[in-house]
Order: sequence, then C-alpha cells, then structure tokens
Amino acid sequence: MKTSDIIASVGVIILLIGFMLNLFKKLPADSKIYASLNFVGAAMCGYSSYLISFYPFVILEGIWAFVALVSLFKVPRGT
Repeated sequence: MKTSDIIASVGVIILLIGFMLNLFKKLPADSKIYASLNFVGAAMCGYSSYLISFYPFVILEGIWAFVALVSLFKVPRGT
C-alpha cells in the first residue's frame, strides 16, 4: 500500500465511525466530537487525494473539512 492509500483508509474509517455513531444515536450531529471526526477524516481524505492529484475529491473533502471546522467554532445562539 502507498502512503496515500493508508492516509485515505484511516480518514474514511474516521468518517464512518462518526457516521455510524450518529446513526445509532450514540453521538449527536451537533456535538464537538462529531464535528472533530468529520474534520479530521475529511482532511485526511482530502490530503490523500491531493497526493494522487485527484482534485475533484480534494475540493469535496476540503469543503467538508472547512464546514466541519466552522461548526467546531460556531457560537451557540439563544432561542
């Protein structure tokens, strides 16, 4: 396996763990842990895509990571 394959595999596993925990109601979608899993997983997948020059996926994962990062720092608003 190439380095890019290992990075992508770990990133996908992280994304799937977050998705599965959310799906089974173990981790709410608005939690910091969920956003962190999405950020780290998407960043790793995006970086591995960059390493193999697959730019459409770099854009997809870059946006995914950016949105997850923004959600980590969003300030909760009163109702």
